[in-house]
Amino acid sequence: MSVVVLTGGVGGAKLVLGLIHALPPGEVTAIVNTGDDFTHLGLAISPDIDTLLYTLAGKANAAQGWGREGETWSFLAALRSLGGEDWFALGDGDLALHVLRTARCAAGEPLSAIIADFARAWGIGAAILPMSDDPVATVVETGEGPLAFQRYFVERRSEPAVQSVRFEGAGTARPASGVIEAIHAADAILIAPSNPFLSIDPLLAVPALRAALGEAHAPVVAVSPIIGGAAVKGPTAKLMRELGQEVSNASIAAHYHGLIDGLVIHSGDDAPESVELAHTDTMMRDEQDKVRVAEMALMLARSIASR
Repeated sequence: MSVVVLTGGVGGAKLVLGLIHALPPGEVTAIVNTGDDFTHLGLAISPDIDTLLYTLAGKANAAQGWGREGETWSFLAALRSLGGEDWFALGDGDLALHVLRTARCAAGEPLSAIIADFARAWGIGAAILPMSDDPVATVVETGEGPLAFQRYFVERRSEPAVQSVRFEGAGTARPASGVIEAIHAADAILIAPSNPFLSIDPLLAVPALRAALGEAHAPVVAVSPIIGGAAVKGPTAKLMRELGQEVSNASIAAHYHGLIDGLVIHSGDDAPESVELAHTDTMMRDEQDKVRVAEMALMLARSIASR
């Protein structure tokens, strides 16, 4: 069963890991948000891609959900001692990805080829595709003015009230090599329980990618990021309230209206009538949880496809 998953952030990485354990090798293709990508201290940084690489390679810091396990911080301490910007934590081991990516991008290589090599080097049994090799930048409009995503999310800790979100460059961005082919060949397309506005919408803002999803023969199933009227992690619930939306599965279903055929929700939570549902405990604490949620999403996709 060939499965494509649209993903970004920690929650998305957890679902992709569950899919890898639930399916035979080579069956999973992750299309990853790059709206978070930015240049910091001259380095090309791809936070969502790197989180997925670390997670699937067994190198992630499980406690904090991002970065490397056993990371050291000598570089950051030296940077701080010189008065450098230290609001974005760059670990010593983490620098390897950033330095190599920067050098290869500067030499003209596409991000998709670079990430494929990183995944191969670490023995990752899934295809990891950036949504685009073209630059797309998520910009958060706040009461304080526009903020680049990492300034909003990391430096300001998502504190400014959000008025809207836009994706600079998305309108002319082309899907990365392999993205359209993977969507057309998929037996199921999943949307991870990532932040819909900050992690999934950047992908959907790439016109040819969104069009391919509309043309796909495979059912599209989302996993809701909402549990008990709250978000598991990050600013999803806060952002929904600031945009005038109820923090509910009904709002998630409405946000993806016209795109999804099914929605996996947490057992006992509000059940929207506008889409076909599957219920399970969607809190992914350990490997067993991740596999259970992945299998429930796959089961719903198979059920929809069989009709």
